[in-house]
Amino acid sequence: MKAVIVEDEIFASRTLEDLIQETAPEIEIVSVLQSIDDCVEWFHLHPMPDLIFMDIHLADGSSFTVFDEVNITCPVIFTTAYDEYALKAFEVNSIDYLLKPIGKKDMERALAKYKNLSAGSSAVNADIIRKLTESFKQNERKYKSYFLVSEKDKLVPLAVADIAYIYIDAKMVKAITFAGTTRYLDQTLDEVTMLLNPDDFFRANRQFIVARKAIKDLSIWFGGKISVNLTVSVPERIVVSKARAADAKKWITD
Repeated sequence: MKAVIVEDEIFASRTLEDLIQETAPEIEIVSVLQSIDDCVEWFHLHPMPDLIFMDIHLADGSSFTVFDEVNITCPVIFTTAYDEYALKAFEVNSIDYLLKPIGKKDMERALAKYKNLSAGSSAVNADIIRKLTESFKQNERKYKSYFLVSEKDKLVPLAVADIAYIYIDAKMVKAITFAGTTRYLDQTLDEVTMLLNPDDFFRANRQFIVARKAIKDLSIWFGGKISVNLTVSVPERIVVSKARAADAKKWITD
């Protein structure tokens, strides 16, 4: 049996791989993918595995985005470290998940459930994924209007509407306002992505989130990539991969 792991944290993916091998040595891990872009590219170039272990939150956004780009026809066991609000969706739609930190009994339960699935039930699995995605979206937390940020010895509200872009630099998540002010956020870039309205902000890559209001234009880049040019100064070129270029263009024009 062949399986794919989708996990952006190297330690977590290695731990998961070891646990799979300990619990079900007959499973062959054929690839470990770390991002939405990696997933889209890999699944377009390789045959579908028998099973996928997929983290919900990846560095470049929600893993549910993958299902918009690729027709996943094999069962998926999701993993998550939080987002209890979404767990009811898994239970209601009869698809399993592993809550981090993952134990051996959890893995045994998930694999037992997988083995009980009817072979070749791709239509059933597709319907489960569709219902799960709908439930996930319906249960998403409200998007933030403000972040609470430190300013000297005080905590002050930072309006999301004032943010031009957010990026990670030296493991620090920085929000840059249209006025050019830098504010430091306590959340990870992945967490920030989930807290922002996707109509207003776009995860360009692993390092940058850009605001729609800050976009000046796009430049054609080599290899089918595009670069996003903002109305404010940025520390480096913001490049969107070929796999996500179409998404970026659609987002801007929607």
